[in-house]
Amino acid sequence: MVRFAVFGRAAAVAILLAGAFAAPVSAQEISEEHLAAARATIDAINATDRYDAILPNLAERLKAEFIQASPNFQEQISAGVDEVAISLAARRSDLEREAATTYAKTFTIDELKAITAFYGTEAGKKLLTNGPLVARELAKSAEIWANGISRDLTAQSSEKLRGVIDAAPVQAPTAESVAPPAEGQPQQ
Repeated sequence: MVRFAVFGRAAAVAILLAGAFAAPVSAQEISEEHLAAARATIDAINATDRYDAILPNLAERLKAEFIQASPNFQEQISAGVDEVAISLAARRSDLEREAATTYAKTFTIDELKAITAFYGTEAGKKLLTNGPLVARELAKSAEIWANGISRDLTAQSSEKLRGVIDAAPVQAPTAESVAPPAEGQPQQ
């Protein structure tokens, strides 16, 4: 057991070191043209827009905490936290750079240009606008479908097997109670 623990720790350290040295190498391989194509794609699909509220929300939360602890200094707290938040806003470019690097590592320049071109069309813009709604509706439909399939599978299997194993009627599982297998795991 001790040998396994030592081996596990050694393997973890090796993996961490490999990752630490691999990241800078792959970052150097991305050309400026590739990053520019990635930035254009990020702009076209509004990839980082959902993170716009992070700094303002953090600032508001921090102000509320400080004000709760020191209510007599509300004005100074608000001004101080706002000043610091505004000074930190320039760091948003760090997120944009990381996003561009991630997209550049994932897609070729031609793929990025194709994605950008598509999302520049009316159909692409409509997909951006309506995609979340469609995804929610599809999830609802899949849940209803899964519940119906589960009900029918249980009923028909119970009926078919009743004579063989004298199966007592069972409750059909619902879609919520049956989690899909993790990625890479075989379905049961």
